Amino acid sequence: MADSAAPVASQRPEKGRFLSFVKKNAVLVIAFCAAVISALLVPPDGEYLGYFDVKTLCCLFGTLAVVCALKNIHFFSIVASRIIQVTGNSRIAALALIYITFIGSMLIANDMALITFLPLGYYVFSTTGRKDEVATVFILQNIAANLGGMLTPFGNPQNLYLYQHFNIPTGEFMQIMLLPFLVAVALITLCCFLIPKHSLRVSPQKDKTLPAMRTSLYIFLFSLTIMMVFRLLPPWLVLSAVVIGLIILDRKALRQVDYGLLCTFVCFFIFSGNMGRLPVVRDFFSGLLEKSTLLTSVLSCQVISNVPSAILLSQFTDNYASLLVGVNIGGAGTLIASLASLITFREYTSHYREWTGKYILRFTLLNFGFLILLTIFSLAIGR
Repeated sequence: MADSAAPVASQRPEKGRFLSFVKKNAVLVIAFCAAVISALLVPPDGEYLGYFDVKTLCCLFGTLAVVCALKNIHFFSIVASRIIQVTGNSRIAALALIYITFIGSMLIANDMALITFLPLGYYVFSTTGRKDEVATVFILQNIAANLGGMLTPFGNPQNLYLYQHFNIPTGEFMQIMLLPFLVAVALITLCCFLIPKHSLRVSPQKDKTLPAMRTSLYIFLFSLTIMMVFRLLPPWLVLSAVVIGLIILDRKALRQVDYGLLCTFVCFFIFSGNMGRLPVVRDFFSGLLEKSTLLTSVLSCQVISNVPSAILLSQFTDNYASLLVGVNIGGAGTLIASLASLITFREYTSHYREWTGKYILRFTLLNFGFLILLTIFSLAIGR
């Protein structure tokens, strides 16, 4: 009996690890399944090599690697906490946290901004006895990350892809996104008044200081990745500098890169490339996009998220302005409209699992409020 039971017992940890992996990497698993299914419809051939946007993958890897190195020296948390120390109440502290996330998403991408600044939001409001306000702060940080990143090509992963795919001039890119961005800033600022005004004190982090040399070198590497994104330097040169620099200074940062996100992009490149070769799919999406590129992309995000929507729909339209706006404001809405929203949900439920229902209700009301208002505004200005 003992011998027959042993294999069953040994299989349970394996099953547990597999389920844990699926939960933590749900988007990657879905992307992989979609790629495999599409490959059954369009068997692999030489055209597959043309699916991959190598520049996008290089830019994404370089940015993520340097951001991980900066995070390892507590760069973002130190800068953010020092800003928060000057605030005197919970509303101003929330405003500071949300704006830090908002600005951070423009520089280090929305998911990295949330990974960096959500723990700080939890720290500020939980340790000062304002646990009931953590949900609202988290949700507004999430919205700020999704919408703050819309202004820059590297603020959101879908921006980086569309910027490279359509070869959009930098000035035109920012001009397209400027008005929706300004409306998002105004709405987020108004929503900060949902946070009650209470006195708040945050202890300074005296034990954390930035190493001057490493900080300077990391900022230099980060500036190189920005120049790579803006096509001022060749990807191979910047990637070589980043990899060699981090091998010397912080090998851990290279291991911490979100390779799951990179693999997700690869899978969706395969999926969207194959879908574009199927006449029935091409005719279906082309018909929808001709009626309204903005509404089609917004609705698509609610079902399959904004990154895959950008990659898929870019195969069927040249109206990149409306597509760009649609997949950015479409990150608001459902919990699966953006990978960033899943990151926030996972972070919140890890602390307050018993309040999951309240969080989802509040998240839905606020996100759909933003989605509806921004969609109406974007349609009104001709997107």
